[in-house]
Amino acid sequence: MNKTVIPPNDPHTDQLTYLALGDSYTIGEQVSPNESFPYQLRAKLNKQSINLAIPQIIATTGWTTGELIAGIKAETTAPKYDLVTLLIGVNNQYRGNSIAVYRTEFQELLKTAISFAGGNAAHVFVVSIPDWGATPFGAQSGRDVKTIAKEIDAFNAVNKEEALKAGINYTDITPGSRNASADASLVAGDGLHPSGKMYKEWVDSLSPSILKTFK
Repeated sequence: MNKTVIPPNDPHTDQLTYLALGDSYTIGEQVSPNESFPYQLRAKLNKQSINLAIPQIIATTGWTTGELIAGIKAETTAPKYDLVTLLIGVNNQYRGNSIAVYRTEFQELLKTAISFAGGNAAHVFVVSIPDWGATPFGAQSGRDVKTIAKEIDAFNAVNKEEALKAGINYTDITPGSRNASADASLVAGDGLHPSGKMYKEWVDSLSPSILKTFK
């Protein structure tokens, strides 16, 4: 599975619309759609009486911030969404791209996300970049896992600073992602991407702030 762009449900007055922006971590590479974090988030919120529509997902495995910007422009979107999530940057780090460029492009993506949320920054939720160095793939990549961790932390410092500056909620799932080095059940079959179990942990971390906003 390389790309998933799922159109939103037909609008209903009792449903909140949801746009998920990102890369393979938003698609749920290597897991079923229902195990991805956007779908698990929808299921959890629905159980909490937040009636969330099927998410529209704009994401492709391997995308950087710049590629996500271009990808959004190429897709058909609704004028407004009630909820927007953004998780992007691991491929900037993986490719050794400039962190200064990442900051500029992430700022643009935040503005785009806020625009999708009808100008309401409180309805945008940024998720930190997980540490792929903690996975079996990372251990076998030939790269120093401590260096990977430091670089991931540096990119996350940028996305956290910019998100909070813009008045956007920020959820840090990175420390939990590092438990993959000792718990194989947190990693999908490819040895790199998160399993449904790890995505559930992300949802458990993310959902309280969303519930607080919408209840």
